[in-house]
Amino acid sequence: MNAASEKRLHARVLQAVDGRCGQAHEAYGWLRAQMPPYFFLTMGDDPELLASLALGLSRVGTAPQVVLLDREDARVLMRLNLPGSVVDTLDSAAGREISYAELTRSRGPCPGTAHELEVYRLEFASARPQVPGAPPSIPPLPQDLHSRVRAALRARYPDYPPAELDRGLELLWAGHPGYVRRSPPERVARALWLYLQGRRHGGLYLDVENEEALARAGESRLVFAVGNPPQGNFLPQVMEVFHRLQIGVGRLYCLTFSTGVHPYFLGSFYVATRGGGRVECGTVLFETLKKELYNTQILSTRTRTYADFVKGRVLSGDEASLLDAFISFCHTTLAHTHPDSYGLEDVMRAFHSHPDLALALIRLFQARFDPDRSDREEAYPAALAAAQRAVAEHNTGHKFLDDFRRVVFRTGLSLVRHTLKTNFYVPEKHALAFRLDPSYLDELAPEFTRGLPPRRPFRVTFFHGRSGVGYHVGYADIARGGWRTVIAHSRDDYVTNANPLFREVSVLAHTQHLKNKDIYEGGSKLVAVLDASGLEGREAVTQSLYKLQYGFANAFLDLFVTREGRAAHPRVVDYYGEDEAIELGPDENMHDAMIEQIADLSARRGYLLGRGILSSKRVGINHKEYGVTSTGVVKFAQVVLEELGIDIARDPFTVKMTGGPGGDVAGNALRILLARCPGVRVVLIVDGSGVLCDPAGADRSELERIVLRSDLDAFDPGRLGPGGFLLYRGQRRRDGLVELYRRVEQGPEGLSERWVSTDEFHREFDGALFAAPADLFLPAGGRPETVDGGNWNRFLSADGTPTCRAIVEGANSFVTPEARVELQKRGVLVIRDASANKCGVISSSYEIIANLLLTDREFLAHKEQYVADVLEILERRAEDEARLIFRRRRESGGQLLCTEISEGLSGEINGHFEEFFRYFERRPELAGRGVFRRALLAHLPRLLRETPRFRARVGRLPPKYRAAILASEAATTVVYRGGWEPDLGGSLKAYLEKEGRSGQA
Repeated sequence: MNAASEKRLHARVLQAVDGRCGQAHEAYGWLRAQMPPYFFLTMGDDPELLASLALGLSRVGTAPQVVLLDREDARVLMRLNLPGSVVDTLDSAAGREISYAELTRSRGPCPGTAHELEVYRLEFASARPQVPGAPPSIPPLPQDLHSRVRAALRARYPDYPPAELDRGLELLWAGHPGYVRRSPPERVARALWLYLQGRRHGGLYLDVENEEALARAGESRLVFAVGNPPQGNFLPQVMEVFHRLQIGVGRLYCLTFSTGVHPYFLGSFYVATRGGGRVECGTVLFETLKKELYNTQILSTRTRTYADFVKGRVLSGDEASLLDAFISFCHTTLAHTHPDSYGLEDVMRAFHSHPDLALALIRLFQARFDPDRSDREEAYPAALAAAQRAVAEHNTGHKFLDDFRRVVFRTGLSLVRHTLKTNFYVPEKHALAFRLDPSYLDELAPEFTRGLPPRRPFRVTFFHGRSGVGYHVGYADIARGGWRTVIAHSRDDYVTNANPLFREVSVLAHTQHLKNKDIYEGGSKLVAVLDASGLEGREAVTQSLYKLQYGFANAFLDLFVTREGRAAHPRVVDYYGEDEAIELGPDENMHDAMIEQIADLSARRGYLLGRGILSSKRVGINHKEYGVTSTGVVKFAQVVLEELGIDIARDPFTVKMTGGPGGDVAGNALRILLARCPGVRVVLIVDGSGVLCDPAGADRSELERIVLRSDLDAFDPGRLGPGGFLLYRGQRRRDGLVELYRRVEQGPEGLSERWVSTDEFHREFDGALFAAPADLFLPAGGRPETVDGGNWNRFLSADGTPTCRAIVEGANSFVTPEARVELQKRGVLVIRDASANKCGVISSSYEIIANLLLTDREFLAHKEQYVADVLEILERRAEDEARLIFRRRRESGGQLLCTEISEGLSGEINGHFEEFFRYFERRPELAGRGVFRRALLAHLPRLLRETPRFRARVGRLPPKYRAAILASEAATTVVYRGGWEPDLGGSLKAYLEKEGRSGQA
């Protein structure tokens, strides 16, 4: 290029720049005239961004969107207001967690177009993990901010408690200092008030503010708060609701911040209907909007139901949630015996391929449970007949497929027909719950009930949430048992765990019922499976875990909070009509923070047990701290080893176990054994972190160092004995495409390390518990049915001799019934879970009694004495049963198996209990009289029994509880101490009088 050409080019460029500058001046003038004043307040901290906006305004009409800023933590863009533009824009940020969103729309059309301008400001949560223990980098709070916000709260929200201000402002500032700094005090005050309302309303709150200024602009301000909002695409889903309901959003300000336990979402939306109307409380539109927005907590955006049926306008959002619940119920009901035939995708395809039948089931459900319908009694039978006919006549000409799908749809019909109450019509729900009459199981083909306990449950409650499914199964009216949540980290993992879910929870609940024989509560269990696929990092998984557990707990209370026997919530149609006392206990993946939250929620909502709904609270008996389950496990082990001629307080013996030293049952069993047994040698431990094997016995001092503090991988390999090794699950590396696991062994020449393949790792990890010889095997951790009919014989060495002499099951259902029988035939003494680990639930029962009879302050003041009393009861209950099992075994000449005797004892005691309970429930006055009152008191810990002011409170217990406690004490006394006659009334009274005279009652 010559000099003349270069000069002409520069001139043209400068001319273009001058032209753009002129256009930018005009554009900025248009922005000042057309954008709301708040826009310049919130964007005023970045003048260069406003300049870029003015410079780029001329391109808006020719590009889908103009990006003004795009960083890892933020994006600013502008585009024209077109149908679906908000949803499209937010969808374009998929995969990035939006922590702040701001949308501002111009009053008039953008120059040269017929559409308004939209400007978006999006901020994203950091993907970088925080350094543990490092304080967050938060600028200091401006000095005058506190006073300005306080003044705004007084003016706009005079009922706002001043004591809430400091903590609320601190949380907002820590999460979004830029938002707080650039927002006027009124907006910060609104956010604080909205956060308070969200907490007061259980994590869901929607309201409309129609101020005079908004009215002049033809807008309404919707405020929406959500505790622990769903992760991934939540805000786009919210905006899809507005779009689907023909509600335009002119401005929005949404932020998510951490509360220290879980995040909180606060949103302000400035809206008008597409026809120019306003949204007002009490209208049909507002109630529909509330229902749909609240339903975002349940309806997953990842399903085809959402993509095809909701976005395709076939179903409303809440109907889609119901359809997904049908799919989950049918899958988990049918797949536990036929996982290949009735897999999740197969069941899902049945419903998605036949929306007519799906709609028929939804309409049937509405006819039975819609509280707003006055014609339910007339409409339901007709709808049922029509739905049954449609299912029976389903015919596409593909016989095999039609037969399969008729089974699926008939199962969906069972859900509707046998549900006795549901929270589906409760607006502020976080999950769906269906309390079923268990008779639906009798209508299933025998192939679908194979493997279930022979006894039918007393109740079945099915739960469905956005990211998981669960069941609570109970075998008695008053029932208790733990709540475990299985975390599935991949979709395959989720399906694999959901397939056998109903069988697993039924077996666990039935086992719990057998082990609950010593207390007044029957057995139950709640098991949920969480789909955590796609979640990165422990914090994200924990957030999703809490979302599912809080949702299921709230749904549980929607059904079981009652007034005079009826569900208290007016939107729950109750076909059962009785109070139900159900106690829960912590189990796998139930954290202390959630235990306390559920207990507080139960008390706040008025459940008949209050905070007593859940054991192991701060005001309670922490199982791990006091080792209550392990107390019974070790006592049973002591009696078992006595039968083998071993005195654990004096003689040497060897132990192998599953479950880590940091866990509750395994850790406390190790602690007790190390403290009481000078001759114990722990030759094998298998836990989630790996395998420790030491033929000479693991170093005692090293075990004592890590017990109840760390997992197995914290064991110092330098303390291994000759031939000992550590195999690590968590210490891995890759060699090309091959994944390798670390293995350390103590050999003749000292410690050596090698890396083994995945196949080698699993071969040794899975086989270790079978191969290592020991006197005693303690399964104290691990998945149910680890030892089953297909692998029990691996406990036999080459000459047929078992590699252990006794098994005491500290873990639930670790050994299947078939495997127990076969091992006992080979001479192994087996104490099943229903006996060996019963003390945990006994302790929880006494914790609930304390909750009902003592204030929190009283319990804490007397806690150590109360816990000592309970531990004394646990030792006695375990020893009573253990010695009775072996006494009956000797009386049978060794013909009866220990597990048969154990099950027989449970049946005896539970049978007596049911008979006695009916007797005392019909005669509630007896519990307060003479010998019966003494028998009732005999069940209680010494502190309650011998302290006059506490003893006097026993009369406050609900009559059903007094009858159950008295029946439990009578039933266990009769069986453990012998003797019974058929005349219930006379014999019971005579027997208890005799026991009272001897000081045993």
